Amino acid sequence: MMTVISPLRILVADLLDRVGARRSVALELCCPGIGAGDVVVAPDAPLSLDLVAERVPEGVVVRGIVTATWTSACARCLAPATGLVQVHVDELFETTPEPGETYLLEGDHIDLEPLVRDALVLELPSAPHCRPDCAGLCATCGADRNTTECGCVPDNPDPRWAALGSLEL
Repeated sequence: MMTVISPLRILVADLLDRVGARRSVALELCCPGIGAGDVVVAPDAPLSLDLVAERVPEGVVVRGIVTATWTSACARCLAPATGLVQVHVDELFETTPEPGETYLLEGDHIDLEPLVRDALVLELPSAPHCRPDCAGLCATCGADRNTTECGCVPDNPDPRWAALGSLEL
């Protein structure tokens, strides 16, 4: 079986000799397979990483910004939706990581892929929209209310739910 090496695996041997040593890490690459539900990082658009790796007594700290383009279907009308997500990261890589708290410093390498995946998935929208004023689909006939008036008469809502009508969605 062939082992696939992550393109986000980077050598940090130059940092390990001295606490306080630091180096910039600037990468742009495609990284398919990152997503949450129907919202995914665009597989053909590059991720942008603008990071600084710094040696600390516990291991290596990675700080900076991860930027990616996401794609999905609009939650209201099902049209294609895209957007940009930008996440600040500040994470520790150590030889004996705490599960869910820190990441693995494996010899003289760190793999940024789990960090990037975790950071982006938490920031992807849960109900993306194609545009802020998307009118959605008609619940009666299914017409796209962004492009046509369907003529359906809205049902009279149950008065017990009237107070919820003032809430913004």
